[in-house]
Amino acid sequence: MPLNEMKIRNAKSRGKFYKLTDSGGLYLHVTEKGGKLWRFKYRFAGKYKLLALGSYPEISLLDARQSRDEARRQLAKGIDPSAARRAQKQATIQEIETFELIAKEWHKRFFSTWSVRYAETLMSRLELYIFPWIGKRPIAEIKAPELLAVLRRIESRGILDTTQRVRIICGQVFRYAVVTGRAERDPTTDLKGALPQPQKTNRAAITEPKKVGKLLRAIDGYQGSFVVQCALKLAPLLFVRPGELRHAEWEEIDLENAEWNIPGSKMKMKEPHLVPLSKQAIEILKELNKLTGSGRYVFPGRTSQLPMSDNAILAALRNMGYAKDEMSGHGFRAMARTILDEVLQFRPDFIEHQLAHAVRDPNGRAYNRTAHLKERRRMMQTWSDYLDGLKAGAKVIPFKNAKA
Repeated sequence: MPLNEMKIRNAKSRGKFYKLTDSGGLYLHVTEKGGKLWRFKYRFAGKYKLLALGSYPEISLLDARQSRDEARRQLAKGIDPSAARRAQKQATIQEIETFELIAKEWHKRFFSTWSVRYAETLMSRLELYIFPWIGKRPIAEIKAPELLAVLRRIESRGILDTTQRVRIICGQVFRYAVVTGRAERDPTTDLKGALPQPQKTNRAAITEPKKVGKLLRAIDGYQGSFVVQCALKLAPLLFVRPGELRHAEWEEIDLENAEWNIPGSKMKMKEPHLVPLSKQAIEILKELNKLTGSGRYVFPGRTSQLPMSDNAILAALRNMGYAKDEMSGHGFRAMARTILDEVLQFRPDFIEHQLAHAVRDPNGRAYNRTAHLKERRRMMQTWSDYLDGLKAGAKVIPFKNAKA
């Protein structure tokens, strides 16, 4: 006899499972604990199979019968209802798990481990170069040839370095999809050798002392923004990376103790970095503090809430007559590294540590941020004094006792 609502509601646990049969292969599976599950039993390709239709009361008797009737119509057409259900579920999953959605999930998951600038760069590259082409595609279906075609769009513009960087970003997204069970493998591993490598070029830098002196005099005579001029004056004194300089915040600057403490989130190696400030650097910062000290950034941009543009120093160098192949923002680091080593003869590990490069102790451990601080303070003051001599046009003789 077919089931009715009263009979279903009154079905109680019997300590073991039992069935209440309806009709047309539909029955109610009552579990040992009294749970009620709808099942449809059918025969396909000579084998008996079961199709789960949900649980009661979430799925009513009427709903279960409608699902049974739909399954019977599929059988009449030679379709296996279980296989059709799996295909539909997979299609739904693929529709949800697109490359763009998973990339954004990955980005959100690791955002706190990156600097704000780096996080913004990652997302902007995905939005510009990847999402318009494969963003809506199920990530599990994207294969190497399809991804290669997208990357070659970037390559065709001649920006080979960006092409490789975007490939690496995509690889990180695919690997995240693999470990979270949304993809089988990372297709970027198949692209090694398929894209041309960018030519490695050294960033332009002035390292000849007389030319350094000329550059310093040009900076003193710069006619543009006072904020940009201060950044130009500090760039050779501090020789940090351009992004670290322009993102400097007043709360990181300790004028009393003459040091700048850069948090690890802003550093390339993700480790906090300490920059000893020479007397010359302190003097520049004190003057600048009168103008920008009430805001967040030492070198604010168009508004006090934004740092100076990443193009500001480059544009200033060009306006002073220094060509692209002559001097760059990163060039101040190469300038310091070369002269501190070859002219002032400071120990290479002191220099590398101050450049925030990975420096290890004899046991292979990374030095902490205060390592060799006394020596580095002396080195930074010696360096500033040396630059003053170059700027004055004096014949600067290497410091014979500088090596430590």
